[in-house]
Amino acid sequence: MNLPFIKMHGLGNDYIFIDCFPKTTAEYIAKADLAALACRVSDRHFGIGSDGLVLILPDRHVDARMRIFNADGSEAEMCGNAIRCVAKYLYESGLCTHVQMDIATLAGLRSLRLQVVNDQVHQVTVNMGVPQIKPATMPGSMDPIGYTAVNMGNPHAVFFRDSIPHMPTDTNVEFVHVRNKHELDVRVIERGSGETLACGTGACASAVAAINHGLTEREVTVHLPGGDLLILWKDKTSPVLMTGPATEVFRGEVKVEM
Repeated sequence: MNLPFIKMHGLGNDYIFIDCFPKTTAEYIAKADLAALACRVSDRHFGIGSDGLVLILPDRHVDARMRIFNADGSEAEMCGNAIRCVAKYLYESGLCTHVQMDIATLAGLRSLRLQVVNDQVHQVTVNMGVPQIKPATMPGSMDPIGYTAVNMGNPHAVFFRDSIPHMPTDTNVEFVHVRNKHELDVRVIERGSGETLACGTGACASAVAAINHGLTEREVTVHLPGGDLLILWKDKTSPVLMTGPATEVFRGEVKVEM
């Protein structure tokens, strides 16, 4: 069969999205090896090319449910960039007609608010939940603060550096340079995908760690290689709010075996 897909990205963090609302697609997805499918479509040489695969699924209790698979086939709990794209697709395709929506993820329910101009979604603010912070660990000469462990629905280790190195690994790691009290430079190594142009949960984790250490104010612009995200964390008991764009690149079909 020919499986329809949508290529979208949030600041260059790109995914292949599959609308699982149609019956034929839902039946295929229910039987498919999703890890293998994610690896296939994500391959930038022999596939479509992306940081992973996202399924947009119906849900009886909320507007939709999202499942996300990294480029290596592993399933992730949450992705801040992908969920903004899901919201954009739901609204612009008419599957959800309101600008406030709830989307279920493996990390729990996420509420989103859309900024719509001429029926097009330009920005999306995501309630990312209340972060869980662990004490800094691994102190040493390389980093007097150590790293800060922040859970934004998925786990992150945040390192602060005067310059940001390239360090491939298989976990979520953020290298952060503090520009000033209102701006951070961040590079993210995403588990299962390697370094990406942007990471929504990573940007949130970096901002939370910086705020927690007193390095910035509570509203921070996070500069990522693919663009900027605005992060707001009012106090330690409040959820983190992330605002950024979502962009559709193209639509197509990929041939799959039933």
